[in-house]
Parts: sequence; C-alpha cells; structure tokens
Amino acid sequence: MRQDKLLIPTLREAPSDAEAISHQLLVRAGFIRQVAAGVYTYLPLGWRVLKKVSDIVRYEMDSIDAQEILLPAMQPAELWQTSGRYSAYGPELVRLKDRHQREFILGPTHEEIITSLVQNEITSYRKLPLTLYQIQTKFRDERRPRFGLLRGREFLMKDAYSFHSDWSSLNDTYWNVHEAYSRIFNRCGLDFRPVEADAGAIGGEGGTHEFMALADIGEDTIVSCSNCSYAANLEKAETTNSQFEVHNVDLPKNEKLYTPGIKTIEDLVKHTSFGADKFVKTIIYKRDDTLIAVLIRGDHEVNELKIKNFLNAESLVLADLESIKEMGSVSGFIGPIGISIPILIDRDVASMSSMIVGANVTDYHLINVAAGRDFTVDQIGDFRNVTELDLCPLCSGSLQFHRGIEVGHVFKLGTKYSDKFGAKYKDDKGNEELMIMGCYGIGVSRILSAVVEQNHDANGIIWPYSISPYQVHLILISINEEQQLELAESLYTQLKNEGIEVLFDNRDERPGVKFKDADLIGIPTRITVGKQAKEGLIEYKERSNNVQITASTDEVIQRIKGIASENTSLF
Repeated sequence: MRQDKLLIPTLREAPSDAEAISHQLLVRAGFIRQVAAGVYTYLPLGWRVLKKVSDIVRYEMDSIDAQEILLPAMQPAELWQTSGRYSAYGPELVRLKDRHQREFILGPTHEEIITSLVQNEITSYRKLPLTLYQIQTKFRDERRPRFGLLRGREFLMKDAYSFHSDWSSLNDTYWNVHEAYSRIFNRCGLDFRPVEADAGAIGGEGGTHEFMALADIGEDTIVSCSNCSYAANLEKAETTNSQFEVHNVDLPKNEKLYTPGIKTIEDLVKHTSFGADKFVKTIIYKRDDTLIAVLIRGDHEVNELKIKNFLNAESLVLADLESIKEMGSVSGFIGPIGISIPILIDRDVASMSSMIVGANVTDYHLINVAAGRDFTVDQIGDFRNVTELDLCPLCSGSLQFHRGIEVGHVFKLGTKYSDKFGAKYKDDKGNEELMIMGCYGIGVSRILSAVVEQNHDANGIIWPYSISPYQVHLILISINEEQQLELAESLYTQLKNEGIEVLFDNRDERPGVKFKDADLIGIPTRITVGKQAKEGLIEYKERSNNVQITASTDEVIQRIKGIASENTSLF
C-alpha cells in the first residue's frame, strides 16, 4: 500500500484524556479515533491489526473443531428475563424498545440466545458435544469507560459456547479451549498468565479461568506463587488453610479506649501503642434485604466477592448511615458487642485471643475483646484479600503480585442456562437430560491495547510480526532522486510478488518526518532507500531490537522472506 493514499492521520501529541500509553499511541499512530466515550472507529491500520488477531483466533478455534456462526447483536428481552439476568445484570445492560414497544437488549454476551438456538435444533446425544463460536461486536454501558480499548462500551469479542451430555466431555473441551487460548495469546505476542477466577455475572457450576496480560495499567491484581504454578485473580486468591479456632481465654474484662475522632486503622495505629493486626474492623453490609456484620483484622482488606459467594447473595452493598444508627452503632466506631445481626468473622480474626474493636459509642474502642466470650460468632470463613506475606495454598511458597489486563475467560457453566431454557437431549435410552454447557470469551479488540501496553518504547509502538498491520515499512528518502525512486519501486513490486505486506512511504516529506512516523506506527521491519541506492544498497532495520544493516536488495529480500516464513508457518 502506498502511504500517500492511505488514511494514517498521525499526531505529534497525545489526546489530553488518554491515560493509558496504549490509548495514546493507538490514537497518535492513526489506528483509532474516538466517536464517544468508550466508542471507537478503527482506521485502516487498526482494522488490519484487528483482522489479523481475528484470523489467529479463528484458526485456533477451528483447530479444536469449533464452528463459527453469527448471532444477532439485538436480542429479545424475554430471553434475558427467562435466564433472570435482565434485572440482575445491572445498568451496564443496554436496553431499548422497538416501534411496537417490544423490549430488546444489545448483547454484552450471548448465553441466552445460543442456548435458545441449540434447544430448538439439537435433540439427540449423537449431536453432542457441539462447540459454536462467533466474533462480534458487544455492548456494555460502562459507568466509566477509560483506557481506550481496554474498557469500552462497544468492543469486538470472540465468544464460544459448548454443549455436552456429561461433565467429562465438558472438561475435555474446557481444557482444549484453554490450550487454544494459550496458543492464541502466544501468537499475538502477549506475556500472559492463566489464573483462577470468579464466574461473575455469567455464573456457572464449575471452574473458571481468566487469561491475564501482564501490564501496570491493568485493573486486575494477579496473585501467583514464586515456587509453583498457582495463580489466581486477587478476588479469588486463597492462602494456606491455617488451623484456627475461636478462643475463649481468661482475659481481663473489656476496657474502654478513648479515641476522640479517630476512626481509621491508620490513625488508630498512629495515636495508640498497638499495631494494625491488633485491631478488628467491623463492616456492616446489606445482604439482599438483611444486615450482616463482617469482622476483618485491621491490617487486612475485606473481599466482598468472597462474602457474596459464601452467602450465595444476589447483592451485597455497604450499609448506609441510617441503618447503622438504627442498629445502635456509630459510624467509625462500630463493634460486634451488643449488635443483633448475624456476624461473620474472617478465620484470621477467629484465631485472635484478644482484639480491639469499636465500642459502638462515639470516640471509644474496646480492648481485651474475645470472640465467643464477648459476642456470638455465627459463621467463620475466608473473607479477606491475600497479601504478599501469605503463603501459597498449594505448596506454601511465597506469593507475588502483578497487575494484569483480562484478555480471555473460560467458564464451566454446567446446567445454569440449559435448565432455564429447557435445553435437553435424549440419551441412548431415550431419556431426556439437560445439556451441560461451557462458555469461552476473548476480548479481540482489547488485545490491541494489551499488546501495545507490553510492546512500545519512547518513540512509539513495536508490533509483534504476527499482528502488525504490515510486515515491512519501505521508506523512500527522496522522491525526486531518480535512482532512489526506481529502486524503491522495484523493491515494492518484488516484495508484493513474494506475498510480503508492504507499506510504501512514497510521500513528499522530510526524512525526519518519515522516520518519526515509522517508529510511531511500529511495523517490525523497515527498509530505507537513500543515497546508497546508486550502489544497489539499502538499509534494513528491525523495530524491536534496533538491528540495522546495509546490504544488497537481494540479501534484504531473502532475510525478509525468511522472517515471513517463520511467522506464517502456523496457518
């Protein structure tokens, strides 16, 4: 492609609202443009990368016998009402009505519609297992779209769904997809980790893993073991199951500790002689329609997802000030003694022989408090986030933390959706059984940003060869020098004839502008035709490592053909 004909509106400055480096570079390099918050147009370069990622995804999904389909983006609301997610999904669900006032949604995912389809089309065990997938635009009305393509309201996603007659078949497909995802992300040039995760709004009865691309901008925290393969999202991560018991020792009586206006653990530590691990936070939640108290050690952070899953709650939100007042307590000084709501205590709190808690009176805490003696313990569990001081639950090795971007997620759904939709098959004896399901997603457009977050320098993007918009950037220094022009045109034709994708910078611009744009755009190999053209020599440079040589055209073409062959052999 000749660059003077291609729409590449590069910018010298990043947009003021672009926080993530990937957002800045994709806009500056002319790959995307924002239409509205969280909604983007893909310009020619961006679309070429998106198609290459999609091609890799298709190749690997087809290799495990998944079949591509295309489902409608606009889905009848009654399907989501049947599953129970129409009201439960929340404000992120984009809802609309047609001219007949029939309700629809713009699909953020397609469990409902695929289950309805298969329920009507598959009736026999002989047609199972079956895996169907699509690559399609999804819609989520994010409360705060940000970081460019990393958190958008409209995005491209690959979603797949599998249907089975037994759990063994589901497990086989689950791990086949898991391996296919690893190949996809490796081929896209990502440094990633598969981690144990929570099923979230999609739900399910079995396991689930997220595929996380390591990046400082990532909104997720990955917990991994330095000694073994254990890795999990922070919201799911566990530590060793330490032995714990509720102590009821012969402690002195409770004493009031005067803490005027001191409400936070940090301030309590500053103004007393006690460490944070001696205090216990009492946090009041509204679980569905019921108030509960959760006790967490002062140096730990509460994990609301663990609490929600432990209670099998539909919703879990912090109690408002009025509810705290009605239960006889005071915000900032809440404690477990004397409150008449269920109390859940973290197992690390359960192992404390003595603790300091809020006194339910303004400006006071209580010392010498023991669970079981001074207040009733209703339930004990793991209700906190792990820390880097904790030990691995598998091998007791040390834990380490990283930031990550979720680029893929696989779920064992079980019968969650097939039960709601009556998706059944007849077994070999003619009995009707519910289909067992799995679902598997990849954020195709998100991969662009994740790759750029991991592959850039001060000058711009450094695309992995496999998904670069072009394989070679051919730069003509002077369009007015006949020998340079003839050699550049000859090279352009030869490379295209060899099947090499070439972006030919034939613009009438200064060399400095061309080189800056080339570094910004980030195509992995660059050929420069300049003053040595009269000697039949050209300059070859690799974007990723700054390898730079001057060689004959034949030598450079052979080198490029070899690199192209290595990177296309998997198709």
